[in-house]
Amino acid sequence: MLLQNRWPMIAMALALALWIPIAAWGQGGPSLKLVEAAKKEGQVIYYTTMTLDQSKAVTDRFEKKYGIRATLYRTGGGPLLNKILTEARGGRFDWDVVVGRGEMVLPLMQRKLLAAYHSPEDKMIDEQLVDKEGFWSAYYVNSYVLGWNTKQVKKADVPKTYEELLNPKWKGGLISLDTEAYGMFEGLKGAWGKEKALAYFRRLAAQEPVLKRGNTERVQLAVAGEYPLIIAYNQTIQRMTSRSAPIDWLALEPAVTQVNPAMIAAKAPHPNAARLFYDFMLSKEGQEMLRGMQRIPVRKDVDPDPPRLFRGFKYVIENPEDYEDFNASVKQYLEIFKLR
Repeated sequence: MLLQNRWPMIAMALALALWIPIAAWGQGGPSLKLVEAAKKEGQVIYYTTMTLDQSKAVTDRFEKKYGIRATLYRTGGGPLLNKILTEARGGRFDWDVVVGRGEMVLPLMQRKLLAAYHSPEDKMIDEQLVDKEGFWSAYYVNSYVLGWNTKQVKKADVPKTYEELLNPKWKGGLISLDTEAYGMFEGLKGAWGKEKALAYFRRLAAQEPVLKRGNTERVQLAVAGEYPLIIAYNQTIQRMTSRSAPIDWLALEPAVTQVNPAMIAAKAPHPNAARLFYDFMLSKEGQEMLRGMQRIPVRKDVDPDPPRLFRGFKYVIENPEDYEDFNASVKQYLEIFKLR
């Protein structure tokens, strides 16, 4: 009985000695040592492509939770990569954490601008969404899916496979496709092999799809009846479906999924705050924030809203590290669809 009574005190002493909070044993989360080190640094600098209002909500929550100032810089993917590379060439290393597009990863890795870090939150994320070396982890995702106008096409008649999409009945301006769906092309090359993917996209081009840039406007046009079928991001289509618009979607398997990766700077000015902020973004709390923003979280214990946005279908990722031949893929895509 005496030993049983003393055990909580012994456990507490051991935990403090090892800098491991008792709560972390059962619930996960950052260590007290990391939190204290981050607080001493006092700041984290966050670069991102995510919309300003959403990014600010994340940094505000982090500041409130840890009392650490979060400085935010937001711009588009191309300009953000150029900013980082320009700063590095000038010997400036001003950022701690970046969330951007997948094509940013390889240039940053090649220039040794990324730190390897295995977050304790990784265990709650599918393996293919986390870099084995620790250079990036998916923060949120989007999947290419097939949408249809429910007034024009009965669900029973909707193509259920990539092959069914090539049926002659869908030829002649009946399918909407993005002029820059390079990621889908790249993802299917990874899943099927280069030759099979090239052959498929040539056959898809023979269907004479309607080619137009962007997702939001194309989905709106599909809702208006401009074309019965559309290949677009599921998140964009679901937004209209949830508003009772005459459009729905299904995943052609494997659904190519675009990763929006989070990365830590190799020369982060605030390395401990960087890891703490990175962990926060991937934590259950951080991922639930994404769900509330109508983005698709990646944790196994945080379902998207609705769950089918990333549940119930097989997917293959547009791997951020497979962009070495990305320019060649862009050229092939443009040639296949006669866009140049």
